[in-house]
Amino acid sequence: MLNNKYKLGFFPTPLEKMDNLSKVYPNYNLYIKRDDNSGLASGGNKVRKLQFFIYKALSKGCDTIITAGAQQSNHCRQTAAACAKAGLECHLLLGGKEPKNYNGNLLLSYLLGAKIHFTGDNRKGEDIIKLKKDLEAQKRNVYEIPYGGSNLLGAYGFVDAVKELKQQLSENNLKIDYIFFASSSGGTQAGLKLGVDLYDLDIKLIPISIDKIGLGDKTLDDVVLEILHQGQKELSIQKMYSIKDATLIRDYDKPGYGVITQNEKMAIKQLAQSEGILLDPVYSGRAFYGMIDHLKNNKIEKNSNVIFWHTGGLPANFYYSEELIK
Repeated sequence: MLNNKYKLGFFPTPLEKMDNLSKVYPNYNLYIKRDDNSGLASGGNKVRKLQFFIYKALSKGCDTIITAGAQQSNHCRQTAAACAKAGLECHLLLGGKEPKNYNGNLLLSYLLGAKIHFTGDNRKGEDIIKLKKDLEAQKRNVYEIPYGGSNLLGAYGFVDAVKELKQQLSENNLKIDYIFFASSSGGTQAGLKLGVDLYDLDIKLIPISIDKIGLGDKTLDDVVLEILHQGQKELSIQKMYSIKDATLIRDYDKPGYGVITQNEKMAIKQLAQSEGILLDPVYSGRAFYGMIDHLKNNKIEKNSNVIFWHTGGLPANFYYSEELIK
């Protein structure tokens, strides 16, 4: 199953030492995993998941992909790019009303050829079933990718990513103690956890919650745990999972999804001006602030080796430009 991939991105993505930032926080050795350099329409973590989804869609003879998200969804932008590369028709269900001006990820999704449907309050795929029926009535063979690409198949992208990381750590004779990352729909988090256990790495994952709203009647913790249980069976992992293995760090999501605060702005500027690396204001900026707060307040063990897993999202900076320069 882990080998059933449609090649989409540039892998392995770089693993870099953040020398300047490590001097700012001298109790820690800081590294960054550059999934923002994964290729495919400016990169991002969703490319890893999409390699599995596109392979599955093509193997089933599908000609059309449907997925959903917010208007500035990185997942939707990368899905549109993956469909363009694979020769598939792409339909995106995006929350809100159609704006007067297209910007950021929305503009890129349009340029990549996606057929865009604006869905009001429904930004997490609530309207996918109806659209799928409509397209099937038009004789389209439809493959549905869930919100954020977050199911077990999508999580395999990050099981695969841990295998990649393990090789990089071995090549550099490096032991990592913590990985910080943004978690919003659960697939990246579940995949990293399954991968760490499958490949026997002694690393503590610190998933920073981005969106305090769950999926339907489930909390995000519940969604992650469900994927972990499925993955444990499919991958024959010996560990039995509990909710503790799926719990997010929720100290930083109180303002709500896509609400830019001084915290995100500070994090973006600090990484940009110390390492020349750009975050985004919704996902990686919030998660990076969560890591900085842990470092400043010694919430993790001193003298640790820490990775920030950069999930991409650069195009959203242009949409949020007014908030970022206030």
